[in-house]
Amino acid sequence: MIHGIDTSFLVTVEVTGHPGHPSARRLLGRLLAAGDSFALAPQVLAEFVHVITDERRFAQPLAIAEARERAERWWTAREVVSAFPGEHTVPLLLAWLREHALGRKRLLDTLLAATYFTNDVRSIVTTNQRDFRVFGRLSVLEP
Repeated sequence: MIHGIDTSFLVTVEVTGHPGHPSARRLLGRLLAAGDSFALAPQVLAEFVHVITDERRFAQPLAIAEARERAERWWTAREVVSAFPGEHTVPLLLAWLREHALGRKRLLDTLLAATYFTNDVRSIVTTNQRDFRVFGRLSVLEP
């Protein structure tokens, strides 16, 4: 099975001081042991670098070079495929915004869900399951 990666999960997996780090690493290990793979959208990597270099979020944020290296490691990992928005992504984004009466604070999660869905990814790993359950078309895995 292939699972889309949400930024919240990626941050939790990578930041050893994060309270959810051990459970996120266990979930990642279980999925890899099962032979599963992952989809990664470019916007997740951009947000990941933004978050883990933010001194307001972490007492010891990563330097931009280290954050970039970690992002590159994920992007080029053997178990990871890239997922890009396609011609059907924006119409689905707009339909889901309308159908679920979502506002401006839900734009990026909805775009991510639509990107994965239009790339035939039906599962997402996240630490914020409520952000994705609303669509009813993705299974949501949370550590």
